[in-house]
Amino acid sequence: MSPPVAPAGWSRWLVPPAALSVHLSIGQAYAWSVFKPPLESALGLSGTQSALPFQLGIVMLGLSAAFGGTLVERNGPRWAMTVALVCFSSGFLLSALGAATEQYWLIVLGYGFVGGIGLGIGYISPVSTLIKWFPDRPGMATGIAIMGFGGGALIASPWSAQMLESFGTDSSGIALAFVVHGLSYAVFMALGVLLVRVPRSARPVDSGPSALDGPQVSARGAMRTPQFWCLWIVLCTNVTAGIGILEKAAPMITDFFADTSAPVSATAAACFVALLSAANMAGRIGWSSASDLIGRKNIYRVYLGVGALTYGLIALFGDSSKPLFVLGALVILSFYGGGFATIPAYLKDLFGTYQVGAIHGRLLTAWSTAGVLGPLIVNWIADRQEEAGRSGPALYGMSFVIMIGLLVVGFAANELVRPVHPRHHVPAPQEAADDRRQQPESA
Repeated sequence: MSPPVAPAGWSRWLVPPAALSVHLSIGQAYAWSVFKPPLESALGLSGTQSALPFQLGIVMLGLSAAFGGTLVERNGPRWAMTVALVCFSSGFLLSALGAATEQYWLIVLGYGFVGGIGLGIGYISPVSTLIKWFPDRPGMATGIAIMGFGGGALIASPWSAQMLESFGTDSSGIALAFVVHGLSYAVFMALGVLLVRVPRSARPVDSGPSALDGPQVSARGAMRTPQFWCLWIVLCTNVTAGIGILEKAAPMITDFFADTSAPVSATAAACFVALLSAANMAGRIGWSSASDLIGRKNIYRVYLGVGALTYGLIALFGDSSKPLFVLGALVILSFYGGGFATIPAYLKDLFGTYQVGAIHGRLLTAWSTAGVLGPLIVNWIADRQEEAGRSGPALYGMSFVIMIGLLVVGFAANELVRPVHPRHHVPAPQEAADDRRQQPESA
């Protein structure tokens, strides 16, 4: 399914809304913590078990992005968005069947496996196209689209909480909420499928450099460079630190202040999740746009260095002040979102735009790893501390120390990034021939 080529006079500013319609939908993944307490109550699950659909979804996001990246480059964004629509919506419907029949494995299969494939293909579907439309401002362009993934929970969190309040938090209420999600997102994502266009040539705008100017590296060649693996570590550590809070956000803030004179209600916890989504979303457009001005390496120094300091403040003083806890979490989540939105532009700077979508897809295996590590670290340690009779902030102290250590490792990896050696560059004639074979819709 090749997308229609943009007609003469087509505005490139219509492409980000097409990407947003997909990313705002699949960004619902960040609101999973709203479903955790009802699922634990209705199906008798532990915190670690209720995190499994989310973890598997993130794993499949990275794997499907890695293995599907070349297909996305070859078949174009409309094909990718259609695949994402079918998988993501089907995942919710399978999960609804699992909740209705109290078969938890169906929820894991639906939301985690099938829906996770939709997450991965949908996530990378607009990246290469956006960079070709906006070669002059790649950080801003990818930030606008990927902002939607971070902002998805801003809509989904209160919406999901309201549905559970209306339908009930038993298995049938959860099932009905899943059905409404699946059908609604199918309609919304279809708007992006219909709207997306590819540029008429490799030079989509009248001003600015050609999208294929400068050194170019193939996806296979990129994986042979130390720069790729340094960025893999950078992304993995930054994501692990953010996702550890995000996946358990609602129960975490409740636990932190459970023994105080002003405990956090379920409604307030859902609002906290929505606030984190807003910070995640704002960080994606704000920090990625800033990277166009100060450089990718410098912005990652902020994400990783300041992020480690902020984790330390929360660990030491978070339980004594709700504003400090909330503000610290918002800062960390803004860096988390900014890291995602900046990485495609970082890849473009190092490897060029040739096969950047496929390179981005392969790098997202770092997200798969982080999707397991972050929730596993936080949930497993919290479960063990709870078994030992501890409560409140003590459930998370060790987790926060581990996150600080990971961010320091990521900071060091970012310092090791250097320009790619010319031996990895693709010769221009070969690049052009391969580009015509692999991306005929962009010709």
